[in-house]
Amino acid sequence: MKTIKLLPLLLFFVIVSCSTVNVNADYDKNVDFAPYKTYAFYKTGIDKVEISDLDKRRILHAIEEQMTAKGFTKSETPDLLININAKAERNINVNQFQNGWGYGWGMGWGFGFNPYFGMNHSISTTTDGILTIDLIDAKKKELIWQGEGTGYLTKNTAKKDERITEFVTKIMMQYPPVKK
Repeated sequence: MKTIKLLPLLLFFVIVSCSTVNVNADYDKNVDFAPYKTYAFYKTGIDKVEISDLDKRRILHAIEEQMTAKGFTKSETPDLLININAKAERNINVNQFQNGWGYGWGMGWGFGFNPYFGMNHSISTTTDGILTIDLIDAKKKELIWQGEGTGYLTKNTAKKDERITEFVTKIMMQYPPVKK
């Protein structure tokens, strides 16, 4: 009987551990992205982000790795400025499930079924992080591309680097945009 009660909890952890980062990107359709070759971080904007300095460094390091892999170089006179924004949303999940079946007389005659017998509730909370990466044309000071990733956050410091790298990698896979 305890196994049946623990099954939904186990299923929840399996689903959470397999969940991924959902990404979206938007961009200016009139921009030719080919000439952009250098970048710098937009310090003024990044300083305003309300997350720990450790997490900021993790994010910026992951972005540097992705930009280098795409052939970009960091520069004092960049083509692109990179800004980030991060926030967390707490989700409360209420689940109802049955741990038993009920039988009895239904509707005043005959044998019936009671679907509400043995109903249990479970309440869990999760925290989703939302990371936004903005690419700004340094000369025009205009936003030309924006990528956003949403997914669960971990408090496990040993896994933070891995999770942040996953967020950034999946977001930056959307850059440069493929025009159709």
